[in-house]
Amino acid sequence: MMQLFIIPFLTTDFSNLQHLLPIITGIAFIATILTLYIKNMPRKVYLVDFSCYKPEAVHKLTKEKFIQQCSANGWFSQESLGFKKKILEKSGIGQMSYVPQGLMKIPVDMSMAESRRETESVMFGAIDELLTKTGVQGRDIGIVVVNSSIFNPLPSLSAVIVNQYKLRSDVLSYNLGGMGCSASLIAIDLARYILQGRNCNTYALVVSTENITRNLYTGNHRPMLVTNCLFRMGASAILLSNRSSDHRRSKYNLLHTVRTNIAADDKSYNCILQEHDQNEILGVSLSKDLTAVASQALKANITTLGPLVLPYSEQFLFLANLIGRKLLKLKIKSYVPNFKLAFEHFCVHPGGRGVLDEIEKQLELTELNMEPSRMTLYRFGNTSSSSLWYELAYCEAKWRMKKGDRVWQLGFGSGFKCNSVVWRCITTVNPANQKNPWIDEIDDFPIHVPKAAPIILSHKGQ
Repeated sequence: MMQLFIIPFLTTDFSNLQHLLPIITGIAFIATILTLYIKNMPRKVYLVDFSCYKPEAVHKLTKEKFIQQCSANGWFSQESLGFKKKILEKSGIGQMSYVPQGLMKIPVDMSMAESRRETESVMFGAIDELLTKTGVQGRDIGIVVVNSSIFNPLPSLSAVIVNQYKLRSDVLSYNLGGMGCSASLIAIDLARYILQGRNCNTYALVVSTENITRNLYTGNHRPMLVTNCLFRMGASAILLSNRSSDHRRSKYNLLHTVRTNIAADDKSYNCILQEHDQNEILGVSLSKDLTAVASQALKANITTLGPLVLPYSEQFLFLANLIGRKLLKLKIKSYVPNFKLAFEHFCVHPGGRGVLDEIEKQLELTELNMEPSRMTLYRFGNTSSSSLWYELAYCEAKWRMKKGDRVWQLGFGSGFKCNSVVWRCITTVNPANQKNPWIDEIDDFPIHVPKAAPIILSHKGQ
């Protein structure tokens, strides 16, 4: 029987097939190139879902109660109390933001135990909600990135999460400290880099928070008093994936990350600085140059971001203006690209009402564009790096996230740094029946918040 197949094969004349060899070779070459290209393509990174921690009502602190607490502890002079009251009035923060229990006590409890209690409660609260929403188990998480700027205990916060959720022994864990309010976007960039370089399918858990308990300033140096008035408790947990199978159930696709660091400039480096005042009391000092430095960092960042996201018409106008000013020495105003043509939604870090006013002016944004930032500042205060996620949650709660929409998250932080992350919405987000920190009260927003008047930060001790 075997001979019946072999004999015809041996007697076949292959001379007629020789003209097909170049075609076969070409197809094989193209297939090889395509295989190598696909193999070396960066893997897509998806944002499966995220959660923001909403503290219980017992943590709410009105402006009046804040001043009463400051007065009762006896640390601050009457002049400092008056300055704090003025800061609160101009801050853009409402009457419903949250502080940890340790700072509600008289005298306040700033112990390590109370600090751990605050950070663990906000981190675990956000993570528990996220895992419930996504159905992901601890064993499925291969990467953990945590950022907390000032509070970095031993073991690290990333180890705290590995222990709490009993993650597997080969999990890649990272702990980012001292990177300021833009650290969440740095954490996203780090997770993206790892996910795109991994050959295996896995999840990355990014947790962003800041500790308020451990960082209360108890002196009277004005540039250090501001942080007491602006920062509030909160945390976010974000689940990223490089699994192609997660495309359908994910909310967003990561498009771009752009990081700018101008710490080489001394003025920029020193504009947000942790140091001791003249009485050896530790605090974070904010320079009067902060707004100008933020503007400088923003210009550098959008110079890189612009070509990635702007339509060609805007890029041409920007380039023509640059040539006119730099090469032809024309006395014309710098052209600000219209980023509203590139994005449907803007999440700008709510560092304070004055900062938001300046960004709105610099980028020529509308009140609607700035609404998520202003309402987040009003409702939750400045929760540091997690603030950008409360803003995105606001957009979702307002039923604004439609399929194909692009979101720009813009963060600022010590160093000085300006970081951008761009997302595309994969599916129209339906906030109904979803856990969202805004969902129970979203109909009360937006609330009108007047523009800020400048605040004088004297660098003389009180």
